[in-house]
Formats: sequence, C-alpha cells, structure tokens
Amino acid sequence: MPEGVLSIPTPRWAVPLLEPARYKGIKGGRASGKSHERAEAMIEAHIIDQNSASVCIREVQKTLQQSVKRLLEAKIESLGAQQYFEVQESIIKSRHGKGLIIFQGMQNHTADSIKSLEGFDRAWVEEAQTLSQRSLDLLRPTIRKPGSELWFTWNPNSPDDPVDALLCGETPPPGAIVVHVNYQDNPWCPDEMLVEAEYDRKRDPEKFRHVWEGGYLTNSETRVFKRWRVEECEPPNGAVFRYGADFGYSIDPSCALRCWIDGHNLYVDYESYRIGCEIDELPDLFMAVPEIERWPLISDSSRPETINYLRRHGFPKIQSAVKGARSLEEGVSFLQSYDIIVHPRCVHLIDELTHYSYKRDPLTDKILSVLEDKNNHLIDALRYACEAVRRNPRNRQSRDIVHRPLVMPGSASWMGA
Repeated sequence: MPEGVLSIPTPRWAVPLLEPARYKGIKGGRASGKSHERAEAMIEAHIIDQNSASVCIREVQKTLQQSVKRLLEAKIESLGAQQYFEVQESIIKSRHGKGLIIFQGMQNHTADSIKSLEGFDRAWVEEAQTLSQRSLDLLRPTIRKPGSELWFTWNPNSPDDPVDALLCGETPPPGAIVVHVNYQDNPWCPDEMLVEAEYDRKRDPEKFRHVWEGGYLTNSETRVFKRWRVEECEPPNGAVFRYGADFGYSIDPSCALRCWIDGHNLYVDYESYRIGCEIDELPDLFMAVPEIERWPLISDSSRPETINYLRRHGFPKIQSAVKGARSLEEGVSFLQSYDIIVHPRCVHLIDELTHYSYKRDPLTDKILSVLEDKNNHLIDALRYACEAVRRNPRNRQSRDIVHRPLVMPGSASWMGA
C-alpha cells in the first residue's frame, strides 16, 4: 500500500454496509465477526473525520469491561492507526481534532440525560437483542444530526425483541441495511470455533441453529434432553453393559435397550420396541437386544406378574426397578448429566429424546418443572438401566476423580528421584 494508506480487510458480506444509511444492522451467530467488522468501521470513520463523535451502547453497562472499548483499542493497534487516537481511561479521543468515542449503558439514561448525545454522528448498539423498547425509543430520536447513523449488532433471541421488530419486521425503516452472517461467512473464523460449531451441530442441532446460525430461540426449550447426538458407536472390550425394560399398556409400547457408560458419555446401541405386545411375545421382543438374557435386566416394577413370567422364560437375572419419592426426577437429572450417544438404528429412542418435554402452564405459557408423561418409554428403560449407578455415590464420583500418586518426602521413592 502507498505510504499513509491503511489497508482494512473487509469480509464480502460487509460491503453493503459501506454505503451511507440511517440504520445498519448485523445479526447472526457466534464467531461471525460482527463486532470486529463494526469496530474497524468505527476506527475508519474516525480516521477520515477527526471531529467525528460516536457512542458505543449496551442496554446495561456497569463497567468498561462490558463495553467494546478493548476491542476498539485492539483494532487501533492492528490497523497501525495509533497516530490518530489517544486512548484514555474511559474514552478514546482523536489526536488531530475534537473527535471522541464514548461508552454508555442505556439503562442509566433518562429522557433528559440522553439529550447529551444529540450532536453525535453515530451510535453503535452491541448485544442489541437485550435493548429494551424504552431504550430504543429514547435512542432513535436522540441521534438526530444530519447524516447520523444507528448501528446494531446482535445474536437473535426472538422476533419480538425490539431490535428485531424494528429492523426485521414487516415495515423496517426506509433504506435500512440489515445483513445476517454466521461463522461460515467469517474468513478469519478460528479453527477452534469451527471445531466447537461442528461439535454442537452433531450433539444439539437446535442449540447449533441458535448459537451458531443465529436462529431464534424456539419453544422447544421445553425439551428435557439437549446433550445428545446420533452417532454410530461400538462397545469397547470389557464394556459393562446395562439393560433396561419398560412394559406397555394397551397403546403404550413394551421396550428394552442396551447401554454402557464411559466417563461422561452414555452410549445406547440397541433397542426393541413394540406396541400391543402380549406377555407371551415379550421374550422374543427383548431377545432382539444382544445378550440381554445374560446380564441383569432392570425393569418397570409396576408389573410383578410380568417380571415373574420373564424370569421363568429365559431372563433369570431380571430385577425390579426401585421406585420412590422423586425417583423419576432424580433419574432424569442423572441422565441429563451425561452426553448421550445414540446409534442410528435406535430410531424410537431418537424420537423420544427429540420430543420428551416439560409441561407448560396453560395460562402463562411458562415452562414448569413437571415432566410430561409421554414420549418417555425408552427413556424410562434407560433410567432403569442406569439406576444402580445413580444410587451408588462411589460409582457416580469415579468418573470425576483421577488418582495421582504422591511421592512422600523422605521415602525410598523420593530418595531415588
């Protein structure tokens, strides 16, 4: 580049934002580079006009640590623009003019105090999804200087959030420029973020859509299980298998499954499932799960006659689950503490993990801490299979403990070290 000319690498998605516009919005997922692009745009604007005034806003800002000040400082350094700026403790000033960049929280403003921003050239609202309607209504008419701009960057939560309703609703302001970007659009996305995104894509598709693709949060936050994924899995040599079974009534299925635990992972590789299964058909149904007759099989305790029948017909190690107060909630909580990996052939468990949910209050639509009694037959079988682990504190703690040798000073091992 010629002497005195700065090079500002710009992602292609940001090119429309280079044109003047009253409203500029960038929404999308994590690691998309939204804030970095706007920080560079602000530095560029202040280099071009050393008398320019900008305010960087959040809904709540108790300290400068919560602002974009450090990001702007990093951009000044990376662009080699130190000669244009004087970085002070709470503001950034222009060295060759009256320009400045300040940092404020909208929650602290009143209709009178906000008037101090009337002469500013631009306002950048970071984390704009948290901006209240009150704050938005105060800000819009305050930034009124001819040619002034309002910038918004945000990770969407709901189409009803004020910034979404304004810029992405049915009637956005005339001439507003809004772009949606994700990590795939970021040419400088770190490899670590690519790995994190791929991990969430496989394990929790809904979380992936919201966090990484900038999709709205959906009502399926009522889902009970979020840390699970579908993946082919083979048991390691010496795996301790755990088997569980649930008995159906009329239209409910009878079912069984096999699982094993490895550290923080809970694997399920076989299931059997049938609606309207008669008691004399249960042995054949359960035998579809490999080696189920050779291991302890923990089953629903509400049908002792069925358990006795199975014990006489090929399942001598079948046992009743131990039920009690809050055994359902504690069992589900125990399963939630694991990453659950389900083999693709376990189609019914996949369906249950997708749809098992908490109840909603019909009057307030709030999520209750009460489990729906549906889409849970194989999940019940999984609870029963893992019951012994849940009830044994030593077994539960073992996955979180690493035993390290301590060589005591003065011992033979210490002397020989």
